[in-house]
Amino acid sequence: TKKEIEDIINFLKKGPLDSNVEVVVGVPSPYLESTKNNLPSNVLIAAQNCYKASKGAFTGEISPAMLKDIGINWVILGHSERRNVFGENDLLIAEKVAHALESGLNVIACIGEKLEERESNQTETVVYRQTEAISQKIKSEDWSRIVLA
Repeated sequence: TKKEIEDIINFLKKGPLDSNVEVVVGVPSPYLESTKNNLPSNVLIAAQNCYKASKGAFTGEISPAMLKDIGINWVILGHSERRNVFGENDLLIAEKVAHALESGLNVIACIGEKLEERESNQTETVVYRQTEAISQKIKSEDWSRIVLA
């Protein structure tokens, strides 16, 4: 909600924030622009998702071009809810990461296993598969603009 975001902004304004650490806050899309305008100048903002195409009939999706248009330079992709609730697979997430990078965004790429995968000792396999999918779609120099979460 707006109130919750205001509370986070006020907390960040009080600081202190380590000047050697880049702080990025991700908020739902309706709050992106107002949050960006109220954050301290040393805190950046990320969209929580974007699509793999710049335009087209993708009702409800947000393109990297739209994010750039309102001054957003970061996006979170591959979050566990996007994978597990919305059924986004490794290939789609990799395509979204590649398009976001090509469009000039920095990416927080979420990787990780489900609880049952962890309990069956599949963590390394899952994390490798998810990271490899991204690796196959991007240029090696693009890793400098990706944070793995």
